[in-house]
Amino acid sequence: MARTDSRGLPISTASDLAAERYREGVDLMLSTWPGAAEALEGAIAADPGFALAHAARARLHAMRSEPAAAKARIATALEAVARRGTERERNHVEILSLVLNGRTAEAIDRVSAHADAWPRDVVILSLPLGAFGLLAFSGRADHDQARVDLCERHAGHFAADDWWFLTYRGWSHAENGNVALGRDLTQRGFDLRPHNANAAHALSHAMHEGGANDEADRLIEAWLPTYPRSGILHGHIAWHAALAALEHGDAARALALYGAHVQPSASTGNAVNVVSDTASFLWRLQAYGHAVPEGLWQAAAAYAAPAFPGAGFAFADLHMALLAAATGDREGLERRASALAALAEAGTLPAGPVVPALCRAALAFAEGDYAGCARLLEPVAPEVVRVGGSGAQRELVEDMLLLALMRSGESTKAGALLDRRLHRRPSPRDRAWHGLLAA
Repeated sequence: MARTDSRGLPISTASDLAAERYREGVDLMLSTWPGAAEALEGAIAADPGFALAHAARARLHAMRSEPAAAKARIATALEAVARRGTERERNHVEILSLVLNGRTAEAIDRVSAHADAWPRDVVILSLPLGAFGLLAFSGRADHDQARVDLCERHAGHFAADDWWFLTYRGWSHAENGNVALGRDLTQRGFDLRPHNANAAHALSHAMHEGGANDEADRLIEAWLPTYPRSGILHGHIAWHAALAALEHGDAARALALYGAHVQPSASTGNAVNVVSDTASFLWRLQAYGHAVPEGLWQAAAAYAAPAFPGAGFAFADLHMALLAAATGDREGLERRASALAALAEAGTLPAGPVVPALCRAALAFAEGDYAGCARLLEPVAPEVVRVGGSGAQRELVEDMLLLALMRSGESTKAGALLDRRLHRRPSPRDRAWHGLLAA
């Protein structure tokens, strides 16, 4: 009898135990839930030549910011699939190898063709989706729509109760502006599998985009204690709760959440989450008029320095610039911005010239040159989406522009931006800023 994965696709193993442990490991990995590594290692122990288990283990290493281990394991998977594997499995492993070896543009094209042939191969279909997926980090300005298009093209191949597909289909719609549909789909996915950090995360985003920050806060407060602290998204989901506290001006609660879950010494997240969460939280705290306790900026910068020493990863570059600006590393920030400008000019920076402009705007804001910050940000504002991440994460740049306009006396422009934001997503903070402008 043929063994299958959790979506019914045949897998090349003769071991029932290996198949069972693989299904378990993949579903845990797709849930960003602890236990995936142990399940996949169990699959490999039961069948050392099982290529897909090695490939999934490689993917999990990458999710844990363990690139050397990921590359070694995907090499093992390539050798194994050459000896024993179907066409689908060979394509599956080869695509993951492209991703894990940094050949992401090639991988995106291969994923699309693979999904057309085998849409229920969820490990591969997951790669372009989410805030940190291949599409988000492709540099495309339309990556939110591209995720919706991908999900809708293949929606007919998934059961109505497929918790994974509901989660990412919902996430894609919510990020692309169809918040009501996105929240409904994501809620259904979450209800089917509450032990799914991606669903809790996507639902909190959908609530945020709909202006329901208090609901998101209650969701996280109830759900986070059920998620082991070793989970990759534990600190990031707590970051959402900290932002909700800042919405209401509760800096004490926001800092308590930061200290317990988000700061580098507390978080078990991967490097890009830790760097972006710490830099963006501390920036917001300070920009919204609250004091940043002694040492927090320095601790975040010390963690980030070895994680992203060079320029070229736009989303990380933005947050590295925030840290450099806040800690007074003007030379380091300008060095990064210049390197990014050279990459953009050479056409090798997917997100393009928006990235060095954001870096220099962060420095201008930190130095109190609000007019200069606004001059840098206004022309590139429509292109900020190209750095990737989520709408909630990129909102920081819009906040920077808004505050720069307010503080440089551009009240008409600031008011127009605030009106658009309040129409899109009402929030207590924006209403308070609107009141300041009207006074």
